[in-house]
Amino acid sequence: QVQLVESGGGLVQPGGSLRLSCAASGSIFSIYAMGWYRQAPGKQRELLAAITSGSSTNYADSVKGRFTISRDNAKNTVYLQMNSLKPEDTAIYYCNVQGIIATSEGPKTMDYWGKGTLVTVSS
Repeated sequence: QVQLVESGGGLVQPGGSLRLSCAASGSIFSIYAMGWYRQAPGKQRELLAAITSGSSTNYADSVKGRFTISRDNAKNTVYLQMNSLKPEDTAIYYCNVQGIIATSEGPKTMDYWGKGTLVTVSS
């Protein structure tokens, strides 16, 4: 099993910054992709940013230039630095991890989600 622990959410004023973290632990053999998603009330979950094991990144147009995704492979942790936050960034933010886990039946692919952390941008 894999556990994902997210942290860093909270209340911030427009124009402010937050840094989200998501640490993966458990019987992880390898991680090939980590990403951040968000879901605002009444809206579908959307992909914000993703990063591969080789540190290739991609971003949604809505956050490009304001958000930066990074990862620490040694710690199995992914980060999302969020700058110039806007009220429309208010949402629950989720991390996602894809890779390979070790099981008693051999290696298996994994696709895990964190429980989410609330980000509120308001004055």
